[in-house]
Amino acid sequence: MSPRRLTAATADEAGGAITQSKSQRAYQLLHDRIVEGTYSPGYRLVLDAIARELDMSVVPVREAIRRLEAEGLVTFERNIGARVAEIDELEYHDTMETLSFVEGAAISLAAGLYSKADVDEARTINEQMRESLAAFDPVKFTALNEAFHRRLSDVSPNAVLGDVIDTCWKRLARLRQSTFSFVPSRALPSVDEHEAILGLIEAGADPRRIELAVRAHRLATPDAYLQRTHADTSQNRP
Repeated sequence: MSPRRLTAATADEAGGAITQSKSQRAYQLLHDRIVEGTYSPGYRLVLDAIARELDMSVVPVREAIRRLEAEGLVTFERNIGARVAEIDELEYHDTMETLSFVEGAAISLAAGLYSKADVDEARTINEQMRESLAAFDPVKFTALNEAFHRRLSDVSPNAVLGDVIDTCWKRLARLRQSTFSFVPSRALPSVDEHEAILGLIEAGADPRRIELAVRAHRLATPDAYLQRTHADTSQNRP
């Protein structure tokens, strides 16, 4: 079989694949740094500097930033350029408040339906969260946190609640995938609260009590985040 002849079309395809690969690499680096908090809200993204760091032209970096802008993680201001998007405090709090109600309701409806395997799997995820605290990785911790919550809410027989919960998770991902990087003091209490919720489920506690525990747990992190944000703002005032 003769080797494939490199035509202009195949050369363009190869060049496009290389550009896409570089764009993906730039996207992943910027995405991770934003989510981890290395690039804080308002941080200016200088295309030339990023391109030099990654040893590539500004074209794939610009493509990566456009993708991040579409996801709501980056904003572009005329005469200023690209910046890491500020967290909309009101939208963040409202989303978490909504999630506290719908997830609390979903888990309370599932209270009598959990099998031992369901609880064991959720506890395993929670222990992985606890183990990750030694070398704190906010991105991994946040992914495990979502996995824990979804493991419990997915058992709910109410599919509509499940759709609302999924929408809230997607909205949180757009706002910021990891708030634990901003309020690391919430990490250990969050794991302990997970264990307390599992204990209530195992003990066959009243569904209303479980629902209130989930709601209180859910609201603790945004409350801590907003308190810290307001404290930092007050300290920076002249």
